[in-house]
Amino acid sequence: MSPDGARAAGGAAAERMDLVGVKCPLNWARAKVRLEDMEPGARLALIVDDPRAVRDIPRAAEAHGHAVVEVVAEGARWRIEIER
Repeated sequence: MSPDGARAAGGAAAERMDLVGVKCPLNWARAKVRLEDMEPGARLALIVDDPRAVRDIPRAAEAHGHAVVEVVAEGARWRIEIER
């Protein structure tokens, strides 16, 4: 398990990855590397400010077999939660 704490099925909070200021496609490349190191079923919440990321990251994640749990606007940023 990660040092962030144990991840119980259906209950634990997602690990957060701040990608503010990182433009597409580099933000997806960084997220993809992190997802590859995570256990199946773990969640990663990406914090982004590039409007292209809101469209492109969910598409790329699903194309790589991950589930997009939610995409939420948070002011001038978005949180994209992905389950590995």
